[in-house]
Amino acid sequence: MFHCVLVRKLGRQPYEPLWRAMQAFTDARGPDTPDELWVLEHDPVFTLGQAGKWEHVLMPGDIPVVPVDRGGQVTYHGPGQIVVYPLFDLRRLKIGVRELVQRIEQAIIDTLEHWGISAARRAGAPGVYVGEAKVAALGLRVRRGCSLHGLAFNVNMNLEPFQRINPCGYRGLVVTQVLDLGGPGSLAAVEEILIGELARQFGLTPTPAAAQIPRIPTSDAACVA
Repeated sequence: MFHCVLVRKLGRQPYEPLWRAMQAFTDARGPDTPDELWVLEHDPVFTLGQAGKWEHVLMPGDIPVVPVDRGGQVTYHGPGQIVVYPLFDLRRLKIGVRELVQRIEQAIIDTLEHWGISAARRAGAPGVYVGEAKVAALGLRVRRGCSLHGLAFNVNMNLEPFQRINPCGYRGLVVTQVLDLGGPGSLAAVEEILIGELARQFGLTPTPAAAQIPRIPTSDAACVA
């Protein structure tokens, strides 16, 4: 049985090559491939989910818009936002998509609680909210029984680009971030807590891995108990 999750801290990455690498990783993985968390920031980009409507992209300006194969509508990624891609074998974890979403949301809620920030999920609108403002967005896909894409957690970023879209398809949705809620502005500080909470939600032990994108996954004896 696999008890660990390999954690790759990938720094700042352009969106499209990382997305293609995530697809390639998922297509190449086998039953013995350890689960991984890819933790990073993206260059500025708007991404539009499979069912996304272009009408929610208002004034993208100089920021590219990339249609992608995840669920959900349009969102923004940029520096100062923690993006985590949980590349999990859901069959091995014995969970479905709904439970995957709920556990990711709970990990974010528990992370915010470390700084006394009270957050909650919202029925029918995946993500995490503080009052009426959204602090984290989720967009996922399951392929061959494995998850890809993931979460975007606003920490210390320029929030102006969210005004160029209807975030997650909701007109007038207010978007916030950890720094403005009284939490730390350090991505590294939030990242460490978030990784721990994600691992706890899925019963996994976070194990540092090389800070590079593995296009062809391999088995890792350190992840087998």
